[in-house]
Amino acid sequence: MKLSSDLQAFQGRIGYEFKDLELLIRALTHGSFSSATRPDNQRLEFLGDRVLGLVMSEKLLRDDPDAPEGTLAPRYNALVRKETCADVARQVDIGAVLKLGRSEMKTGGRRKQALLGDAMEAVIAAVYMDGGLDQAREMILTLWGDRIDKVEDDARDPKTALQEWAQARKMPPPAYIETAREGPDHAPVFTIKAELSNGRSADATANSKRAAEQAAARTLLKQLESKK
Repeated sequence: MKLSSDLQAFQGRIGYEFKDLELLIRALTHGSFSSATRPDNQRLEFLGDRVLGLVMSEKLLRDDPDAPEGTLAPRYNALVRKETCADVARQVDIGAVLKLGRSEMKTGGRRKQALLGDAMEAVIAAVYMDGGLDQAREMILTLWGDRIDKVEDDARDPKTALQEWAQARKMPPPAYIETAREGPDHAPVFTIKAELSNGRSADATANSKRAAEQAAARTLLKQLESKK
């Protein structure tokens, strides 16, 4: 199979060269673009989620051998959650090589957090199947980079942290407002605005209201902390 320049550049961004390009193409194929002869990336996403979880579990245990499970769990969740996967996906510009149907492209599919996170997990599985666990581990740890070192900050529950920020300044709790809902009933995508009484706000999109609220709170916290 001839390698397109886009896929060649993408392999450079993730630091892995595929022997079986069909695995990479499948990992980048969304359900809206799939067909009887072109399977989508959902099965790979399922596997990639587990590979990511194993790699991060190993890493956290090695880095802090004395930490109890109650300390490790929030760190783990912060590293494997969909928002983090989507953030890494943006870092390597998965959106530029995603294979989407026309309807998804029209609704901004290349920027949707859920699609990006799913695709990142699928790429992890494709690397695992093509090169084995060691190659997948190397790619994951490289791409996640300093997110692992800074995981203690990211492990804080962002909605709780934002509420504490507001309370410390004698402000009412933040409001969470649903500003948009897209997609079919079985797979909705929510956009939520986290807003403080002083007018500061941030938006986030995710495939559940809770995840969108958490992401919006996290984004707003980062904005507030950058103003210190």
